[in-house]
Amino acid sequence: MGSDVNAMKTAIDNGKTALGIEFGSTRIKAVLVNAQHEVIASGTYDWENQLVNNIWTYSLEAIWKGLQDCYQELAKSVKAQYETELKTIGSIGFSAMMHGYMAFGKKDELLVPFRTWRNTITQEASEKLTKLFNYHIPQRWSIAHLYQAILNGEEHVSEITYFTTLAGYIHWQLCGQKVLGVGEASGMFPIDIEARDFNQKMVAQFDALVEDKGFSWKLADIMPKVLAAGDNAGTLTAEGAKLLDVTGILQPGIPMCPPEGDAGTGMVATNSVAKRTGNISAGTSVFAMAVLEKDLSKAYDELDLVTTPEGNLVAMVHCNNCTSDLNAWVNIFKEFQEAMGQKADMNELYGTLYHKALEGDADCGGLLSYGYYSGEHVTGFAEGRPLFVRTPDSKFTLANFMRVNLFTALGAIKIGMDILFKQEGVVLDELLGHGGLFKTEGVGQKVVAAAVNVPVSVMKTAGEGGAWGIAVLAQYMMEKAEGESLADYLNQKVFAGEESVRMEPDAKDVAGFETFIERYKKGLAIERAAVENL
Repeated sequence: MGSDVNAMKTAIDNGKTALGIEFGSTRIKAVLVNAQHEVIASGTYDWENQLVNNIWTYSLEAIWKGLQDCYQELAKSVKAQYETELKTIGSIGFSAMMHGYMAFGKKDELLVPFRTWRNTITQEASEKLTKLFNYHIPQRWSIAHLYQAILNGEEHVSEITYFTTLAGYIHWQLCGQKVLGVGEASGMFPIDIEARDFNQKMVAQFDALVEDKGFSWKLADIMPKVLAAGDNAGTLTAEGAKLLDVTGILQPGIPMCPPEGDAGTGMVATNSVAKRTGNISAGTSVFAMAVLEKDLSKAYDELDLVTTPEGNLVAMVHCNNCTSDLNAWVNIFKEFQEAMGQKADMNELYGTLYHKALEGDADCGGLLSYGYYSGEHVTGFAEGRPLFVRTPDSKFTLANFMRVNLFTALGAIKIGMDILFKQEGVVLDELLGHGGLFKTEGVGQKVVAAAVNVPVSVMKTAGEGGAWGIAVLAQYMMEKAEGESLADYLNQKVFAGEESVRMEPDAKDVAGFETFIERYKKGLAIERAAVENL
């Protein structure tokens, strides 16, 4: 055994590690990290949601089987690499896809199947609560699910003793604590950022709203306690240890950090939790998050408000469509290349076509396209039709064609971000880019900087993702110095040696994108006609 492996074995045996487990919508992932925040072992489990009685759900059996199998794969990986059993861990953290609804009765039994973030069954509740609070309540938020169940007259509501999210449920089962990290809690119910707790004025408004129903509970009684990053959130119980590790090797007593949502762990994994920073994830769908310095002046349908794991306010713009249409066009060029008897190398093809886009006219030469495979909330579409359109005198070149497809991938998110920058005067020092759009070096980055007029940085190493993010939060809880903020801890201890490439916005590109977005907004009527007639 090499000295490195020996050192790692000693570290594992002495619990100089942290475990992070994240429940994504298609994969559960577990990572074990060492004191240097490096992943030393991992395990995964693939799963799928089910549509049961028109509700997207995962069964309790699937949740526990997924967790146990994922953990076993991690434990086996530790044994194979380091010839030791995983008996103890320095700290543990859980995260899961944000929000949704899990309601429990007095015997801690699940009253109705878990309702996930994917369900769009709470529109009436979402609209009424947004109006009541003057604060945007998205459909996937737990409070929208609870209020919709009340509006529907569902019998289970009167029996609720506790409701929480998937991350909160798993944490509670493993350590007995009914708590949530503030980032995840901000998707259950609005947060008062001064108090780092649920907004008490809005809690009272909700109680008044449902008072005539005569429930035995008040809202505060049935919600989790809100904790911030760094707070101790309990320890693994003997029952919890058996639930996690069915072989019984893992010992109880391990400290656990507040459970978080995947948005919060994503902010940690991309080092974008400090005020005036943000991150943009661009792939099949696209979302951007900006950490704000103060509250917004009013509610906007296009913006969700959540918080960082420390409790700072974050505005989030989420759009359903980003690179799908762009990829479909690249595929057409691949087919052409193969029809000409040439073998297509996809990396080379993407690189060539993306770089070609940089040669186009700043405003894409008058071309217009929409990559709407599905509806787009920000622009008011329930369904979409991919569309490419031009005037007879627009400049139809390959460079402009590729450029318009890159620009339009960011069209909807640009409209949402413009509310922040132009109407609310939000200032960001930097956006961190990650996801498929940034794979071709320098191109996606340049286009995003043009769209939002903010410097965009991309890390040299691809981020490890949410499971790593929650493991780092578990480490922060154990290691933070007196008064050390999460942002400082990440900057100085986790990402200190991390290389990133920063790109400033190019004034000509920014002006070109502004011209394009006006054409994009005007052309929405064309997209509307396509949806209605095709």
